[in-house]
Amino acid sequence: MKSPLASAASLFLAFAAPVALLAQAPPINYQSTEIHPDHTITFRYKDPGATKVMLNIRDLPKPMAMEKGADGVWTVTTQPLPPAIYNYLFLSDGESRLDPANPHVAIKWQNVTNLLIVPGDSPQMWDAADVPHGELHHHFYSSKVVLNLPGNESDYFVYTPPGYDSKAKAPYPVLYLLHGFNEGAYSWTAVGKANNILDNLLAQGKIKPMVVVMPLGYGDLNYVRTAESRRDPALAADHLKRFQQALLTEVLPQVEATYHVAHDRDHRAIAGLSMGGQESLTIGLTNTDKFAYVIGLSSAAQGVPANPALANLNPKDANLRLLWVSCGTEDSLSEPNHKLADWLKSKGMTVDYVQTPGVHSWIVWQDNLIHFAPLLFQSK
Repeated sequence: MKSPLASAASLFLAFAAPVALLAQAPPINYQSTEIHPDHTITFRYKDPGATKVMLNIRDLPKPMAMEKGADGVWTVTTQPLPPAIYNYLFLSDGESRLDPANPHVAIKWQNVTNLLIVPGDSPQMWDAADVPHGELHHHFYSSKVVLNLPGNESDYFVYTPPGYDSKAKAPYPVLYLLHGFNEGAYSWTAVGKANNILDNLLAQGKIKPMVVVMPLGYGDLNYVRTAESRRDPALAADHLKRFQQALLTEVLPQVEATYHVAHDRDHRAIAGLSMGGQESLTIGLTNTDKFAYVIGLSSAAQGVPANPALANLNPKDANLRLLWVSCGTEDSLSEPNHKLADWLKSKGMTVDYVQTPGVHSWIVWQDNLIHFAPLLFQSK
């Protein structure tokens, strides 16, 4: 097993090119972000040589044009924004640029974005509060299934709730929580702050104490590295098949050997966002002997009904305790998810179909987690 330090070095090399965007920025002698009392935000970016600069807040529907000042600093002020953790970057003459004055970033396989927290007038569920905290554990393992991993090493994170007791009389239920395309095993906590959300929900008595497993969600790392792997239907299908195999034959057995978790379907849930939503729906609905709770968030839902393995899906055999499909109202995937919910209902399945205001962003997925987690593992 490689040490976390060695793995961090591998990650740094993998992301060296995107992070180099910082080195392209001019020296900093200005305040790049200013949050005003009315929750509007002024963004500034210095690039005297640019002819056009746009602010791209990934959580908003479209980029915003910035105006150039005599000092070469480009400026724009947003409309009032609700409390959230926002992903943003600048587009200077069409090229992505990070904010050199903001060290807080979300590192992804293909790019990097800055993070900006807009606080609320009261604490938010994703804030770190003065409540008992769970622990995050980072595991590394050599995969015999996943292709094109650096050093053949994959990883997963595990959240254990506050007061986790490996000798407790009753084993803990477990949620397998999957990230989206271009993200990693760390994304649900590093960006989505899922651990804070779970801590706060537990402190409020809204959820059952549970173990949450967040694995690297690729069956072939080339799926995120090369467009060819995504365009080829056979390679895309192999990626999904291999990830399912890695989850069920490598990650799940390791988790159940290491942690005091239940081994039955009624105490297992699977959820995911975007690419991970397609994975959670496909894996969950084709393995209802293993998962009684199946949740898809803003899923890449187009291919799910066409999956031949789901041709005979029926509510009696599936016997699910929760089937949740949700999407942002302004997300381009809203219509495919609506059609998926209708298709599931046509099979006689009971579906909780939820529409959340927003685009394809963490604001939506955090809200989804806050609302579906209390539905898990409750008494019949």
